[in-house]
Amino acid sequence: MQVGFIGTGSMGSILIEAFIQAGALLPEQITITNRTLSKAERLAVAYPGIRVSHSSIDVLHHSEITFICVKPLEYKAVIDDLKDEIDGSHIFVSITSPVLISHLEGQLNCKIAKIIPSITNYVSSGATLCMYSDRMSEQDIELLENLFAFISTPIRVSEEYTRISSDLTSCGPAFIAYFLQKFVDAAVEETGISEPEATRLACEMLLGTGKLLTVGGFTPLSLQKQVAVPGGITAEGLRIMENELHGMFNKLIRTTHSKYEEDVEKVKARFFGASAD
Repeated sequence: MQVGFIGTGSMGSILIEAFIQAGALLPEQITITNRTLSKAERLAVAYPGIRVSHSSIDVLHHSEITFICVKPLEYKAVIDDLKDEIDGSHIFVSITSPVLISHLEGQLNCKIAKIIPSITNYVSSGATLCMYSDRMSEQDIELLENLFAFISTPIRVSEEYTRISSDLTSCGPAFIAYFLQKFVDAAVEETGISEPEATRLACEMLLGTGKLLTVGGFTPLSLQKQVAVPGGITAEGLRIMENELHGMFNKLIRTTHSKYEEDVEKVKARFFGASAD
């Protein structure tokens, strides 16, 4: 199987490195290109055997599966280059949420998948969100999900819930890391514990909590109940959080959805013109 990547920015590079490090792909199976070619060349130096191409069309010709890892508003330019070269047997994978499957179906005569990765995939963990065009056969879907199973847990979701699913799996690591950093900062300010020590303790706690919630049989609610003895210190801390954080996550979700809808409209206008329905 030959796999191409158009775009080797943050997420494109994470996917390439994760697939190689997990043994899902050999460097010799990968062809890449990037608008700034030096970024692609650095990956090829790090992983000898990767083929660097000067054009997206060349990547397509050397691939059975092509991942498009560019910014949403850059998709149309890439597709304009590829649409007359692509055939119905090719699998085209989008990794960005505002570009809808319907946008791509209207432009490309091929099999189309939309798979949203997470930075957690870099350590072969977390989820990938999987959505498929009707043109994809079960065999095609199995091929992709077997590939992503090396670095994640592939989860099929409805495209209707792309944004909230992405909030939880892709944005979530940044949100949780922010929360953890504030926890560490407060610990340092209030007690004098060193930042490296507090950071290590907090990160080890987060790792253990993740295991309890994934393989330990706990839910978020049952874990709280297990740790928080009525009238105890943890229970008092949870009471403060309940009061101070009330409504904050609702506001966060409304904000991410508003930005997503704005981005979808921008992509739609780029694909079909400003007057598109």
